Amino acid sequence: MKKIIAGIDGSKLAQAVCDTAIWASKRLGNGIVFLHSIEKKPQHGADDFSGTIGLGARSALLNQMTELDEQRGKMAIQLGNEMLGHAVDRANSAGLTDIEPLQRHGDFVEALVGLETDARLMVVGRSGNGHQDDFKALGSHIETLIRQVHTPIVIAPQDFSEPTNFMLAYDGCETADKAVQRIIEGGLLKGMTCHLVTVENSDKAQKQKFEQAQARLTAEGFDVMATYLKGDISTVLMDYKQRNEIQLVVMGAFAHSKVRNFFLGSNTIRMIENSRVPLIVLR
Repeated sequence: MKKIIAGIDGSKLAQAVCDTAIWASKRLGNGIVFLHSIEKKPQHGADDFSGTIGLGARSALLNQMTELDEQRGKMAIQLGNEMLGHAVDRANSAGLTDIEPLQRHGDFVEALVGLETDARLMVVGRSGNGHQDDFKALGSHIETLIRQVHTPIVIAPQDFSEPTNFMLAYDGCETADKAVQRIIEGGLLKGMTCHLVTVENSDKAQKQKFEQAQARLTAEGFDVMATYLKGDISTVLMDYKQRNEIQLVVMGAFAHSKVRNFFLGSNTIRMIENSRVPLIVLR
């Protein structure tokens, strides 16, 4: 059975990522893999000076610097194991048993991409380590991750609480129709109130497509609140979310337009930056 892959690091969002993964695991019945990746950072060690000629660097000092680099590596492994251990304990305390800790060396995104064939869902924090005190600091890996994987991604906010409703931003494109289908088939959002919203655009068939999407979700048992909006996309969506106390947002990452694709779906990125609730990104 495929797993929920949850990426944790030393940031304040690690607990929220754990709790989001636990919630998803309970609703889907899939196990969790807690992933911690030890990324290689620039070291001011012996390698920086081993080729230096004529600067009088002593071999004893170079050896000490090499030892310091080795100690840093060992400490990073130990810290990662402790974080993974806490994540497993938290999941066990929530009644889950199918839990696997996994530590990898190398790029975080590459580690996630390597696990995609075994992933039902991926959970990451909105801001990575080093940006945890900056609310709008988009984690450096998120854009790259969205581009490279086709598995649904849940982006956890700083504080997670179990949602009872969700908002789906629908624009009539192929990605939006796939999002509707994934919501119906996925099971993660089953039983939750669906706020289906669309922002008026130049597509003449938009209204008909919107009504069809509403009918599909209603036929599958969702309590659907359908709303037509006008104005700047990210602004009116954020306003609607705030007015209606939306607890989770679902968005497609890209539209079919090559221009919008080039900007990685700028509206999606704005929603991620400004959202204080979990956000599911679908390709």
